[in-house]
Amino acid sequence: MTVVTRFAPSPTGYLHIGGARTALFNWLFARHLGGTFLLRIEDTDRARSTEDAVAKIFEGLQWLGLDWDAPPVFQFARAGRHAEVARQLVAEGKAYYCYCSPDELTAIREEQKAKGLPMRYPGIWRDRDPAEAPPGVAPVVRLKAPQEGDTAIADLVQGEVRVSNQQLDDMVLLRGDGTPTYMLSVVVDDHDMGITHVIRGDDHLTNAFRQYQLYLACGWEVPVFAHIPLIHGPDGAKLSKRHGALGVEAYRDMGFLPEAMRNYLLRLGWSHGDDELITTEQAVAWFTLDSVGRSPARFDFARLTTLNGHYLRQADDRRRNELVMPLLAERLGAPVAPAAAARVRAGMAGLKERTKTLPELADTALFYVKTRPLALDDKAGKQMDAPARAELAAFAATLGPDLPWTRDALEEAARAFAEANGLKLGKVAQPLRAALTGTTVSPPIFEVMEILGREETLGRIGDTGDGQ
Repeated sequence: MTVVTRFAPSPTGYLHIGGARTALFNWLFARHLGGTFLLRIEDTDRARSTEDAVAKIFEGLQWLGLDWDAPPVFQFARAGRHAEVARQLVAEGKAYYCYCSPDELTAIREEQKAKGLPMRYPGIWRDRDPAEAPPGVAPVVRLKAPQEGDTAIADLVQGEVRVSNQQLDDMVLLRGDGTPTYMLSVVVDDHDMGITHVIRGDDHLTNAFRQYQLYLACGWEVPVFAHIPLIHGPDGAKLSKRHGALGVEAYRDMGFLPEAMRNYLLRLGWSHGDDELITTEQAVAWFTLDSVGRSPARFDFARLTTLNGHYLRQADDRRRNELVMPLLAERLGAPVAPAAAARVRAGMAGLKERTKTLPELADTALFYVKTRPLALDDKAGKQMDAPARAELAAFAATLGPDLPWTRDALEEAARAFAEANGLKLGKVAQPLRAALTGTTVSPPIFEVMEILGREETLGRIGDTGDGQ
Protein backbone atom coordinates (compact mmCIF):
# COMPACT_ATOMS: atom_id res chain seq x y z
CA MET A 1 0.00 0.00 0.00
CA THR A 2 1.30 3.45 -0.93
CA VAL A 3 0.87 5.84 1.97
CA VAL A 4 -1.03 9.03 1.13
CA THR A 5 -1.33 11.84 3.68
CA ARG A 6 -2.83 15.31 3.42
CA PHE A 7 -2.81 18.70 5.05
CA ALA A 8 -6.22 20.36 4.87
CA PRO A 9 -6.23 23.92 6.24
CA SER A 10 -9.16 26.34 6.12
CA PRO A 11 -8.15 29.63 4.46
CA THR A 12 -9.81 31.80 7.06
CA GLY A 13 -6.55 33.14 8.51
CA TYR A 14 -2.81 32.63 8.60
CA LEU A 15 -0.93 29.33 8.72
CA HIS A 16 -0.46 29.11 12.48
CA ILE A 17 2.06 27.09 14.45
CA GLY A 18 -0.31 24.19 15.14
CA GLY A 19 -1.23 23.90 11.48
CA ALA A 20 2.40 24.08 10.43
CA ARG A 21 3.28 21.22 12.78
CA THR A 22 0.38 19.13 11.46
CA ALA A 23 1.60 19.74 7.91
CA LEU A 24 5.15 18.80 8.92
CA PHE A 25 4.08 15.53 10.56
CA ASN A 26 2.03 14.56 7.49
CA TRP A 27 4.91 15.49 5.19
CA LEU A 28 7.47 13.56 7.22
CA PHE A 29 5.27 10.48 7.53
CA ALA A 30 4.77 10.37 3.78
CA ARG A 31 8.43 11.04 2.99
CA HIS A 32 9.62 8.45 5.54
CA LEU A 33 7.51 5.74 3.91
CA GLY A 34 8.07 6.83 0.31
CA GLY A 35 4.44 7.92 0.03
CA THR A 36 2.55 10.96 -1.22
CA PHE A 37 1.77 14.23 0.56
CA LEU A 38 -1.24 16.18 -0.70
CA LEU A 39 -2.69 19.60 0.04
CA ARG A 40 -6.39 20.41 0.26
CA ILE A 41 -7.79 23.89 0.86
CA GLU A 42 -11.05 23.57 2.80
CA ASP A 43 -12.65 26.75 1.54
CA THR A 44 -16.31 25.90 2.05
CA ASP A 45 -16.76 28.78 4.50
CA ARG A 46 -17.14 31.31 1.70
CA ALA A 47 -17.75 34.25 4.00
CA ARG A 48 -14.40 33.85 5.77
CA SER A 49 -12.20 32.20 3.13
CA THR A 50 -9.95 34.67 1.33
CA GLU A 51 -7.48 34.51 -1.53
CA ASP A 52 -4.93 36.26 0.68
CA ALA A 53 -5.20 33.50 3.28
CA VAL A 54 -4.76 30.84 0.59
CA ALA A 55 -1.66 32.65 -0.67
CA LYS A 56 -0.24 32.84 2.86
CA ILE A 57 -0.80 29.10 3.36
CA PHE A 58 1.08 28.33 0.15
CA GLU A 59 3.81 30.81 1.06
CA GLY A 60 4.20 29.44 4.58
CA LEU A 61 4.44 25.83 3.45
CA GLN A 62 6.93 26.74 0.74
CA TRP A 63 9.07 28.69 3.20
CA LEU A 64 9.08 25.68 5.54
CA GLY A 65 10.17 23.48 2.63
CA LEU A 66 7.06 21.28 2.74
CA ASP A 67 6.39 20.48 -0.91
CA TRP A 68 3.19 18.75 -1.96
CA ASP A 69 3.02 16.12 -4.69
CA ALA A 70 0.00 17.17 -6.77
CA PRO A 71 -1.97 20.35 -7.50
CA PRO A 72 -3.93 21.51 -4.44
CA VAL A 73 -7.55 20.41 -4.16
CA PHE A 74 -10.07 23.18 -3.44
CA GLN A 75 -12.96 21.74 -1.47
CA PHE A 76 -15.64 24.23 -2.51
CA ALA A 77 -15.17 23.32 -6.17
CA ARG A 78 -16.19 19.74 -5.31
CA ALA A 79 -19.52 20.61 -3.66
CA GLY A 80 -21.45 18.90 -6.45
CA ARG A 81 -19.63 15.64 -5.83
CA HIS A 82 -20.28 15.87 -2.09
CA ALA A 83 -24.03 16.41 -2.65
CA GLU A 84 -24.11 13.49 -5.08
CA VAL A 85 -22.81 11.15 -2.38
CA ALA A 86 -25.46 12.35 0.08
CA ARG A 87 -28.25 11.79 -2.43
CA GLN A 88 -26.91 8.31 -3.18
CA LEU A 89 -27.06 7.48 0.52
CA VAL A 90 -30.70 8.59 0.59
CA ALA A 91 -31.44 6.37 -2.39
CA GLU A 92 -29.84 3.43 -0.58
CA GLY A 93 -31.82 4.06 2.61
CA LYS A 94 -28.69 5.00 4.55
CA ALA A 95 -29.67 8.65 4.88
CA TYR A 96 -32.97 10.49 4.94
CA TYR A 97 -34.65 13.86 4.53
CA CYS A 98 -35.42 15.66 7.77
CA TYR A 99 -38.15 18.31 7.67
CA CYS A 100 -37.78 19.66 11.20
CA SER A 101 -38.00 23.44 11.24
CA PRO A 102 -35.37 25.52 13.10
CA ASP A 103 -37.97 26.34 15.74
CA GLU A 104 -38.68 22.64 16.33
CA LEU A 105 -34.99 21.88 16.73
CA THR A 106 -34.56 24.76 19.14
CA ALA A 107 -37.48 23.54 21.23
CA ILE A 108 -36.01 20.01 21.31
CA ARG A 109 -32.61 21.28 22.47
CA GLU A 110 -34.17 23.45 25.20
CA GLU A 111 -36.21 20.52 26.50
CA GLN A 112 -33.16 18.25 26.56
CA LYS A 113 -31.16 20.93 28.35
CA ALA A 114 -33.90 21.40 30.94
CA LYS A 115 -33.96 17.66 31.62
CA GLY A 116 -30.17 17.40 31.77
CA LEU A 117 -30.08 15.16 28.72
CA PRO A 118 -27.34 15.20 26.08
CA MET A 119 -28.30 17.40 23.16
CA ARG A 120 -28.80 15.21 20.13
CA TYR A 121 -31.30 14.96 17.33
CA PRO A 122 -33.89 12.32 18.32
CA GLY A 123 -34.46 10.93 14.82
CA ILE A 124 -37.94 12.38 14.31
CA TRP A 125 -37.87 11.89 10.53
CA ARG A 126 -35.63 8.82 10.54
CA ASP A 127 -38.42 6.40 9.59
CA ARG A 128 -41.18 8.83 8.77
CA ASP A 129 -42.82 9.06 5.35
CA PRO A 130 -41.65 12.22 3.49
CA ALA A 131 -45.25 12.52 2.26
CA GLU A 132 -46.07 13.84 5.73
CA ALA A 133 -43.65 16.72 5.28
CA PRO A 134 -45.06 20.16 6.10
CA PRO A 135 -45.15 22.64 3.25
CA GLY A 136 -42.47 25.29 2.89
CA VAL A 137 -39.69 23.49 4.79
CA ALA A 138 -36.46 22.85 2.87
CA PRO A 139 -35.26 19.50 4.26
CA VAL A 140 -31.75 18.64 5.32
CA VAL A 141 -30.23 15.24 4.65
CA ARG A 142 -29.20 13.26 7.73
CA LEU A 143 -27.14 10.09 8.03
CA LYS A 144 -28.84 7.04 9.54
CA ALA A 145 -26.23 6.42 12.21
CA PRO A 146 -26.16 3.15 14.16
CA GLN A 147 -28.06 3.42 17.43
CA GLU A 148 -26.62 0.45 19.29
CA GLY A 149 -23.14 -0.78 20.11
CA ASP A 150 -19.89 1.15 20.03
CA THR A 151 -17.67 2.78 17.46
CA ALA A 152 -14.01 1.97 18.06
CA ILE A 153 -11.02 3.57 16.35
CA ALA A 154 -7.48 2.18 16.52
CA ASP A 155 -5.70 5.52 16.62
CA LEU A 156 -1.95 5.43 15.96
CA VAL A 157 -1.30 8.06 18.62
CA GLN A 158 -4.18 7.80 21.10
CA GLY A 159 -4.47 4.00 21.03
CA GLU A 160 -7.91 2.44 20.85
CA VAL A 161 -10.63 5.00 21.47
CA ARG A 162 -14.27 4.05 21.77
CA VAL A 163 -17.62 5.80 21.99
CA SER A 164 -21.15 4.51 22.48
CA ASN A 165 -23.23 4.91 19.34
CA GLN A 166 -26.03 6.26 21.52
CA GLN A 167 -23.95 9.43 21.77
CA LEU A 168 -23.80 9.84 17.99
CA ASP A 169 -26.96 11.32 16.54
CA ASP A 170 -27.96 11.45 12.88
CA MET A 171 -25.65 14.19 11.66
CA VAL A 172 -26.58 16.53 8.83
CA LEU A 173 -24.90 15.81 5.48
CA LEU A 174 -26.67 18.37 3.31
CA ARG A 175 -28.15 21.62 4.57
CA GLY A 176 -31.56 22.85 3.57
CA ASP A 177 -30.05 24.93 0.76
CA GLY A 178 -28.33 21.84 -0.65
CA THR A 179 -24.81 22.73 0.45
CA PRO A 180 -22.70 19.95 1.99
CA THR A 181 -21.51 20.04 5.59
CA TYR A 182 -17.89 19.85 6.69
CA MET A 183 -18.29 16.23 7.82
CA LEU A 184 -19.54 15.07 4.44
CA SER A 185 -17.01 17.07 2.44
CA VAL A 186 -14.02 15.82 4.41
CA VAL A 187 -14.95 12.16 4.09
CA VAL A 188 -15.71 12.36 0.37
CA ASP A 189 -12.54 14.29 -0.36
CA ASP A 190 -10.33 11.99 1.69
CA HIS A 191 -11.81 8.98 -0.10
CA ASP A 192 -11.54 10.46 -3.57
CA MET A 193 -7.97 11.64 -2.92
CA GLY A 194 -6.97 8.16 -1.78
CA ILE A 195 -5.93 9.29 1.69
CA THR A 196 -4.64 6.32 3.68
CA HIS A 197 -3.66 8.12 6.89
CA VAL A 198 -5.45 11.08 8.48
CA ILE A 199 -2.96 12.83 10.78
CA ARG A 200 -4.43 15.87 12.52
CA GLY A 201 -4.94 17.57 15.88
CA ASP A 202 -6.77 15.69 18.61
CA ASP A 203 -9.46 18.38 18.63
CA HIS A 204 -10.81 16.41 15.63
CA LEU A 205 -11.05 13.14 17.55
CA THR A 206 -14.78 13.50 18.22
CA ASN A 207 -15.31 14.13 14.50
CA ALA A 208 -13.52 10.88 13.69
CA PHE A 209 -16.29 8.74 15.19
CA ARG A 210 -18.95 10.36 13.01
CA GLN A 211 -16.74 10.26 9.95
CA TYR A 212 -16.03 6.59 10.60
CA GLN A 213 -19.75 5.83 10.39
CA LEU A 214 -20.02 7.80 7.15
CA TYR A 215 -17.20 5.77 5.60
CA LEU A 216 -19.03 2.58 6.51
CA ALA A 217 -22.32 3.87 5.11
CA CYS A 218 -20.61 4.68 1.82
CA GLY A 219 -18.97 1.26 1.70
CA TRP A 220 -15.49 2.81 1.65
CA GLU A 221 -12.30 1.71 3.38
CA VAL A 222 -11.70 3.76 6.51
CA PRO A 223 -8.29 5.48 6.61
CA VAL A 224 -5.95 5.06 9.54
CA PHE A 225 -6.39 7.86 12.07
CA ALA A 226 -3.66 9.54 14.12
CA HIS A 227 -4.74 12.41 16.37
CA ILE A 228 -1.82 14.41 17.75
CA PRO A 229 -2.11 16.47 20.96
CA LEU A 230 -2.46 20.22 20.61
CA ILE A 231 0.22 22.77 21.42
CA HIS A 232 -0.12 24.72 24.66
CA GLY A 233 1.63 27.81 25.93
CA PRO A 234 4.43 27.66 28.52
CA ASP A 235 1.80 28.09 31.24
CA GLY A 236 -0.12 25.02 30.07
CA ALA A 237 -3.04 27.04 28.72
CA LYS A 238 -4.30 26.73 25.18
CA LEU A 239 -1.85 28.37 22.79
CA SER A 240 -2.82 31.93 21.94
CA LYS A 241 -1.22 35.00 20.40
CA ARG A 242 0.25 36.01 23.74
CA HIS A 243 2.20 32.73 23.73
CA GLY A 244 3.46 33.13 20.18
CA ALA A 245 0.59 31.69 18.14
CA LEU A 246 1.45 33.81 15.14
CA GLY A 247 1.42 33.08 11.44
CA VAL A 248 4.43 31.23 10.04
CA GLU A 249 5.26 34.29 7.95
CA ALA A 250 5.63 36.30 11.17
CA TYR A 251 8.41 33.99 12.34
CA ARG A 252 10.10 34.33 8.97
CA ASP A 253 9.91 38.12 9.29
CA MET A 254 11.30 37.93 12.83
CA GLY A 255 14.44 36.36 11.39
CA PHE A 256 13.93 32.66 12.05
CA LEU A 257 15.31 30.16 9.54
CA PRO A 258 13.00 27.49 8.06
CA GLU A 259 15.32 24.65 9.11
CA ALA A 260 15.22 25.90 12.70
CA MET A 261 11.43 26.12 12.60
CA ARG A 262 11.18 22.59 11.17
CA ASN A 263 13.45 21.24 13.90
CA TYR A 264 11.52 23.06 16.60
CA LEU A 265 8.08 22.02 15.36
CA LEU A 266 9.28 18.42 15.05
CA ARG A 267 10.23 18.36 18.71
CA LEU A 268 6.84 19.71 19.79
CA GLY A 269 5.33 16.38 20.76
CA TRP A 270 7.77 14.03 19.00
CA SER A 271 11.09 12.71 20.21
CA HIS A 272 14.01 10.58 19.12
CA GLY A 273 15.92 9.68 22.26
CA ASP A 274 17.74 12.72 23.62
CA ASP A 275 18.34 14.25 20.19
CA GLU A 276 17.51 17.95 20.05
CA LEU A 277 19.29 19.10 16.90
CA ILE A 278 17.74 17.08 14.11
CA THR A 279 18.35 17.77 10.44
CA THR A 280 15.54 17.38 7.94
CA GLU A 281 17.31 14.35 6.47
CA GLN A 282 17.44 12.73 9.90
CA ALA A 283 13.80 13.63 10.55
CA VAL A 284 12.71 11.90 7.33
CA ALA A 285 14.76 8.83 8.23
CA TRP A 286 13.57 8.63 11.85
CA PHE A 287 9.97 9.86 11.84
CA THR A 288 7.28 7.46 12.98
CA LEU A 289 3.99 8.09 14.72
CA ASP A 290 5.03 5.71 17.50
CA SER A 291 7.22 8.49 18.88
CA VAL A 292 4.43 11.08 19.11
CA GLY A 293 3.45 11.67 22.73
CA ARG A 294 -0.10 11.84 24.03
CA SER A 295 0.36 14.94 26.19
CA PRO A 296 0.11 18.49 24.84
CA ALA A 297 3.42 20.03 23.82
CA ARG A 298 4.40 23.41 25.26
CA PHE A 299 5.54 26.23 23.03
CA ASP A 300 8.78 27.82 24.25
CA PHE A 301 9.79 30.94 22.34
CA ALA A 302 13.16 31.11 24.09
CA ARG A 303 13.97 27.54 23.05
CA LEU A 304 13.03 28.31 19.44
CA THR A 305 15.30 31.37 19.51
CA THR A 306 18.22 29.37 20.90
CA LEU A 307 17.71 26.67 18.29
CA ASN A 308 17.62 29.31 15.57
CA GLY A 309 20.95 30.65 16.81
CA HIS A 310 22.49 27.24 16.22
CA TYR A 311 21.19 27.05 12.66
CA LEU A 312 22.19 30.64 11.97
CA ARG A 313 25.76 29.85 12.99
CA GLN A 314 25.75 26.68 10.89
CA ALA A 315 24.32 28.35 7.79
CA ASP A 316 26.44 28.82 4.70
CA ASP A 317 28.23 32.20 4.76
CA ARG A 318 26.92 33.16 1.34
CA ARG A 319 23.33 32.44 2.29
CA ARG A 320 23.67 34.25 5.60
CA ASN A 321 25.01 37.33 3.82
CA GLU A 322 22.21 37.23 1.26
CA LEU A 323 19.66 37.15 4.06
CA VAL A 324 21.18 39.94 6.13
CA MET A 325 21.96 42.47 3.38
CA PRO A 326 18.33 43.52 2.79
CA LEU A 327 17.93 44.09 6.53
CA LEU A 328 21.05 46.24 6.62
CA ALA A 329 19.81 48.29 3.65
CA GLU A 330 16.49 48.75 5.45
CA ARG A 331 18.26 50.03 8.56
CA LEU A 332 20.49 52.34 6.52
CA GLY A 333 17.63 53.57 4.39
CA ALA A 334 19.89 53.12 1.38
CA PRO A 335 21.65 50.32 -0.54
CA VAL A 336 24.74 48.88 1.14
CA ALA A 337 27.89 50.11 -0.59
CA PRO A 338 30.12 47.37 -2.08
CA ALA A 339 33.02 48.18 0.26
CA ALA A 340 30.70 48.06 3.29
CA ALA A 341 29.19 44.76 2.13
CA ALA A 342 32.69 43.34 1.81
CA ARG A 343 33.39 44.31 5.43
CA VAL A 344 30.28 42.44 6.58
CA ARG A 345 31.35 39.36 4.65
CA ALA A 346 34.84 39.53 6.12
CA GLY A 347 33.52 40.01 9.65
CA MET A 348 30.76 37.41 9.54
CA ALA A 349 32.66 34.83 11.58
CA GLY A 350 32.80 37.21 14.53
CA LEU A 351 29.28 38.53 14.04
CA LYS A 352 27.40 35.24 13.80
CA GLU A 353 28.60 33.97 17.19
CA ARG A 354 26.80 36.78 18.97
CA THR A 355 23.32 36.52 17.44
CA LYS A 356 20.32 34.19 17.36
CA THR A 357 18.11 35.79 14.69
CA LEU A 358 18.65 37.62 11.41
CA PRO A 359 17.51 41.02 12.78
CA GLU A 360 19.98 40.60 15.65
CA LEU A 361 22.68 39.79 13.12
CA ALA A 362 21.80 42.90 11.12
CA ASP A 363 21.87 45.07 14.23
CA THR A 364 25.25 43.65 15.24
CA ALA A 365 26.71 44.13 11.75
CA LEU A 366 25.34 47.62 11.25
CA PHE A 367 28.52 49.40 12.39
CA TYR A 368 30.41 47.86 9.46
CA VAL A 369 28.15 49.52 6.90
CA LYS A 370 27.42 52.89 8.52
CA THR A 371 28.99 55.96 6.99
CA ARG A 372 31.16 58.45 8.88
CA PRO A 373 30.88 60.23 11.17
CA LEU A 374 29.55 57.42 13.35
CA ALA A 375 26.86 58.27 15.89
CA LEU A 376 27.60 56.88 19.35
CA ASP A 377 24.94 55.35 21.57
CA ASP A 378 24.63 56.59 25.16
CA LYS A 379 26.99 54.01 26.69
CA ALA A 380 29.59 54.53 24.00
CA GLY A 381 29.32 58.29 24.38
CA LYS A 382 30.19 58.01 28.07
CA GLN A 383 33.41 56.24 27.13
CA MET A 384 34.52 59.16 25.00
CA ASP A 385 35.47 61.80 27.54
CA ALA A 386 38.31 64.23 26.82
CA PRO A 387 41.11 62.02 28.26
CA ALA A 388 39.86 59.02 26.23
CA ARG A 389 39.79 61.03 23.01
CA ALA A 390 43.32 62.26 23.68
CA GLU A 391 44.58 58.74 24.36
CA LEU A 392 42.91 57.44 21.18
CA ALA A 393 44.52 60.20 19.13
CA ALA A 394 47.90 59.36 20.64
CA PHE A 395 47.40 55.66 19.98
CA ALA A 396 46.38 56.35 16.37
CA ALA A 397 49.60 58.28 15.89
CA THR A 398 51.57 55.07 16.68
CA LEU A 399 49.84 53.15 13.87
CA GLY A 400 52.33 54.09 11.19
CA PRO A 401 52.27 52.98 7.57
CA ASP A 402 54.89 50.31 8.25
CA LEU A 403 52.68 48.50 10.78
CA PRO A 404 51.11 45.33 9.30
CA TRP A 405 47.32 45.86 9.44
CA THR A 406 46.49 42.53 11.04
CA ARG A 407 44.60 41.85 14.25
CA ASP A 408 47.67 40.37 15.95
CA ALA A 409 49.93 43.28 15.02
CA LEU A 410 47.26 45.79 16.05
CA GLU A 411 46.73 44.11 19.42
CA GLU A 412 50.49 44.09 20.03
CA ALA A 413 50.64 47.79 19.20
CA ALA A 414 47.79 48.53 21.60
CA ARG A 415 49.44 46.58 24.40
CA ALA A 416 52.73 48.38 23.82
CA PHE A 417 50.98 51.77 23.86
CA ALA A 418 49.09 50.94 27.06
CA GLU A 419 52.24 49.74 28.83
CA ALA A 420 54.23 52.80 27.73
CA ASN A 421 51.52 55.07 29.13
CA GLY A 422 50.85 53.17 32.36
CA LEU A 423 47.38 52.07 31.22
CA LYS A 424 45.50 48.81 31.33
CA LEU A 425 44.62 47.45 27.87
CA GLY A 426 40.92 48.03 28.56
CA LYS A 427 41.52 51.76 28.92
CA VAL A 428 42.56 51.72 25.26
CA ALA A 429 40.27 48.99 23.93
CA GLN A 430 36.98 50.28 25.33
CA PRO A 431 37.18 53.82 23.92
CA LEU A 432 38.53 52.28 20.72
CA ARG A 433 35.44 50.06 20.49
CA ALA A 434 33.16 53.03 21.09
CA ALA A 435 34.88 55.07 18.39
CA LEU A 436 34.91 52.30 15.77
CA THR A 437 31.47 50.73 16.35
CA GLY A 438 29.41 53.40 18.12
CA THR A 439 28.59 50.86 20.86
CA THR A 440 30.25 49.14 23.79
CA VAL A 441 29.61 45.60 22.50
CA SER A 442 31.17 44.18 19.35
CA PRO A 443 33.33 41.36 18.00
CA PRO A 444 36.98 41.47 19.19
CA ILE A 445 38.08 45.04 18.55
CA PHE A 446 41.38 44.23 16.84
CA GLU A 447 39.48 41.96 14.47
CA VAL A 448 37.17 44.91 13.80
CA MET A 449 40.17 47.17 13.08
CA GLU A 450 41.59 44.66 10.61
CA ILE A 451 38.27 44.36 8.76
CA LEU A 452 37.56 48.10 8.70
CA GLY A 453 41.01 48.70 7.24
CA ARG A 454 43.58 51.39 7.98
CA GLU A 455 41.80 54.33 6.33
CA GLU A 456 38.35 53.71 7.82
CA THR A 457 39.76 52.94 11.28
CA LEU A 458 41.89 56.05 11.47
CA GLY A 459 39.06 58.13 10.02
CA ARG A 460 36.61 56.96 12.71
CA ILE A 461 39.13 57.62 15.46
CA GLY A 462 39.78 61.04 13.98
CA ASP A 463 36.06 61.79 13.96
CA THR A 464 35.89 61.37 17.74
CA GLY A 465 38.63 63.98 18.11
CA ASP A 466 36.33 66.38 16.30
CA GLY A 467 33.77 66.01 19.09
CA GLN A 468 31.61 63.28 17.54
